Amino acid sequence: MLFGAFLLAAGLGLWWRSRYLRAVVQTDLRRRPIGADGVITGAEGFVYARPGAPAVLLLHGAGDTPQTLRYLAAALHEHGFHVSAPLLPGHGRRIADFARVRANDLIGAAKENYRELQRAHSWVGVIGLSMGGALAVQIAAEHPELPALGLAAPYLAMPAGIERAARFARLWGPLVPVLRSANGLSVLDPIERERSLAYGVFTPGALRALQVTLRRAIEALPRVTAPTLMIQSREDNRISVADAERAFGRLGSREKRLQWITGAAHVITVDYGREIVISSLVSWMGARAFSR
Repeated sequence: MLFGAFLLAAGLGLWWRSRYLRAVVQTDLRRRPIGADGVITGAEGFVYARPGAPAVLLLHGAGDTPQTLRYLAAALHEHGFHVSAPLLPGHGRRIADFARVRANDLIGAAKENYRELQRAHSWVGVIGLSMGGALAVQIAAEHPELPALGLAAPYLAMPAGIERAARFARLWGPLVPVLRSANGLSVLDPIERERSLAYGVFTPGALRALQVTLRRAIEALPRVTAPTLMIQSREDNRISVADAERAFGRLGSREKRLQWITGAAHVITVDYGREIVISSLVSWMGARAFSR
């Protein structure tokens, strides 16, 4: 009798999981159609080419796409840079791809893109947004030759509740295929929020990948020596002021600056005040690439 009740409960759980996931996928496809290449239309990685010029690698955030870096990329290119903004593994595709992403996939892709730029350009800087900032920190720690690092709202701290969810993802994951964020809006500008191609949900696997990426970045912070500009909003819905200051304090760079903005949430490259963010990052890179 007890075994039968267990089987019934398990069956109902799996039925609910399948139904919920199917509903999420259908809603996602209506808002973000998938192209023939399996990538959400508009979420593709891109290159703004300037052969032989100083180059900048741009790394986007978790669950997001290079679309959040278009404004920044255009400004860098206008100021003489070659710019590469790759689409990271598991991102900008179907939620099933997001569910399979692993931390090693993410840092592996980021490092390979950095090496590719190094082969073609004598000067290569890196800018990371959110999780892309955590990846950029790991690259900087392993490459002391990195001439300049930009961190835009880097994801270098995880709220305790989310950290616990990530730690036990293997337990609740079989029944809960996706989680919606409960931390408020990451983009306050309604026009830019509507343009967003982010998933808007997290899978258990992706949450675990983010936790591992974060942990590795925190461990790497003291080994970073590149001149570093970190920009953070005081109203960031993901990273608190105290956590941002703590991460900045751990940075090993002798030359580093923490710049605060106000009026934006987490995705500061597209939100209110983005002009300040973009101008500061372009100036930081330009002062080190073109003053040699």
